[in-house]
Amino acid sequence: MRQMKRDIAIVCGGDSSEHDVSLRSARGLYSFFDHDRYNVYLVDVKGQDWHVELHDGTTARIDRNDFSFVENGKARNFDYAYITIHGTPGENGILQGYLDLIGVPYSTSGVLVEAMTFDKFVLNQYLRGYGVSVADSLLIRKGYEQLVSDEEIEQRIGMPCFVKPAADGSSFGVSKVKNTDQLAPAIRKAMMESPEVMVEQYLEGTEISIGVYKTKKRSVVLPATEVVTSNEFFDYDAKYNGQVQEITPARLPDDITRRVREITSHIYDILHCNGIIRIDYIISKEGKISMLEVNTTPGMTATSFIPQQVKAAGMSMTDVLTEIVENQF
Repeated sequence: MRQMKRDIAIVCGGDSSEHDVSLRSARGLYSFFDHDRYNVYLVDVKGQDWHVELHDGTTARIDRNDFSFVENGKARNFDYAYITIHGTPGENGILQGYLDLIGVPYSTSGVLVEAMTFDKFVLNQYLRGYGVSVADSLLIRKGYEQLVSDEEIEQRIGMPCFVKPAADGSSFGVSKVKNTDQLAPAIRKAMMESPEVMVEQYLEGTEISIGVYKTKKRSVVLPATEVVTSNEFFDYDAKYNGQVQEITPARLPDDITRRVREITSHIYDILHCNGIIRIDYIISKEGKISMLEVNTTPGMTATSFIPQQVKAAGMSMTDVLTEIVENQF
């Protein structure tokens, strides 16, 4: 007797400025999944509005008591949630806690890891303790801006520097600041996205992004992507509006490639991650590898970094997603 197909929820949307970007990732994932093996549904989560797209083109409300829905008069429960929300509540541990409570396995890391990787400042301090090289940074909290002066920032962090939301999965609210006059407006802009703002040292070098996932059977570090943009930095337009050149595999010397792969695998293990993550780095001319960010719900459109890297590795996204899902069972 043939085993029944698992019902998979691709959970997308969310409450951040990247809601629509998340929907694009969800469509990408939907196209990648093995539909002969799984019943795949898109679940759009925004505030209190949770609904699922049914296969007949209509939508149905999600019952948040047990993450179920009704199709053709019959209640259905999801076997697995593939989370592709960029921002809250899917990238900061909130949705993970809910799924833990109702016993539904999911594609990302657990509550603590998601909360920590979502807060860039906290993550940097944590990984620094394990010897991972990160840029120096300061934290500014809304309502307590006066505790950190412009002079202290210039002396400690230097100019230029980056001002970015500390706890946000978005590319919105990020500024490259070249002098102290630009600090206050940059901080206000970042605080529109997050009540905590990180002022981070500017690191010059080659920017790369690299994916990794591990299962009970194997560890896979994908080929890195080199990010080349004429913009001031890899901002929203560079990321989503094509103002960037993405080179996969990255043009790196063999020894740097090896070290990046080792560091990436090490960070995955330190954090005890689950599913596919993507880590961004800056590599200086001297060969110093500094981590910028860990992304636990990376973009999944056909042209996103992870699908590019999977293709460059001679693998298929369909097989990779099957590996990740089946690793939970």
